[in-house]
Amino acid sequence: MVHSGSMAALIIFDLDGTIIDSRRDLADSTNEMLATYGAPALPIEQVAAMVGEGARVLVERALLASGLPPAASDALPRFLAIYDRRLLRHTRPYAGIAPVVRLAAARAALAVLTNKPEALSRRILEAFDLRPCFRWVIGGDASFPRKPDPASVRFLMTEAGATPAGTLLVGDSAIDVETATRAGVRVCVARYGFGRIDPDGLPAGADVAATPGEVGAAIARFLDAGGRG
Repeated sequence: MVHSGSMAALIIFDLDGTIIDSRRDLADSTNEMLATYGAPALPIEQVAAMVGEGARVLVERALLASGLPPAASDALPRFLAIYDRRLLRHTRPYAGIAPVVRLAAARAALAVLTNKPEALSRRILEAFDLRPCFRWVIGGDASFPRKPDPASVRFLMTEAGATPAGTLLVGDSAIDVETATRAGVRVCVARYGFGRIDPDGLPAGADVAATPGEVGAAIARFLDAGGRG
């Protein structure tokens, strides 16, 4: 699936809210964790708005929203055990994103860069036969600082032999936009995802995609221009 040989073009995808719609499983897992402390459930959209900076931050935000101590020592392992069990109950790729990923993989080196734990990310990609499309999968528990730190993007560019001008980051959140900006690479914002981003605040040249199909069109324009946007 992955194109061989040296490549000048690198496309980095976020996972939750960009490739997969995991809102329901994340919300159900969060609420099951909260229930173990006797707290009521939070609305799914409220939990979705807490996603993007890793499991620990999600748990801390959920505890705080429920009036519980945000530093409860066993809350994170409780959540991770529950989410491991619920991982693929409702989670699916967004309609139309799988063909976009596969077409991009035929033309560029692809990576997933997520603040989700890496093993869970790989399991999800494997479940939907998308793992072969990606040369690299970097999770929030890898050796790199988590997004928006640009270190992982710089590592991926080195590995792919790509320049900042030849790199596009596709994501749905302000964290992804900040990551791309700090790394000096182009960004395509998936507006259909979890993130709520004001288009007026985006960097010059950013693409805004309302659907997975528009993500595909943005990627095609980027690659047709020689990976320079």
